[in-house]
Amino acid sequence: MGKKLYVGNLSYAVDSSTLHQYFAAFGDVLSAEVIADRESGRSKGFGFVEFANDAEAASAIAEMNGKEIDGRSLTVNEARPREPRSGGSGGGRSGGSRGGFGGGRGGRNRW
Repeated sequence: MGKKLYVGNLSYAVDSSTLHQYFAAFGDVLSAEVIADRESGRSKGFGFVEFANDAEAASAIAEMNGKEIDGRSLTVNEARPREPRSGGSGGGRSGGSRGGFGGGRGGRNRW
C-alpha cells in the first residue's frame, strides 16, 4: 500500500483531476481526491493524494507544503488514519437535540 498525503487550503475550484496534476510531477500518484460536501457537492477545500512509495510522498511534501497555488498557501503532510466512527449514540446527526445551545431548555425564561 502507498503513502497517503493530506492536502489542505485548496482553492474551491480545484477538482480531483487538477489535484492529481499538481502532484504527478513527484511520482506515481495512485489516487487523488478532493473532498466534497455531501449535500451541496461543493469542495470542502481539502483532499488526499496517495503515492506508490514513501520517497515520492516525502518529495511531494517537501516541495508542495507552503507552496502558493491560486492565491492559497497549501498545507501538505502525511495523512493521519481516519478516526473510527461509532454507531448509535456517539454523535453525528442521530443525536437528537443534544449539544448546541442547551437543547432548548432554559434559554427563554431567563430574566
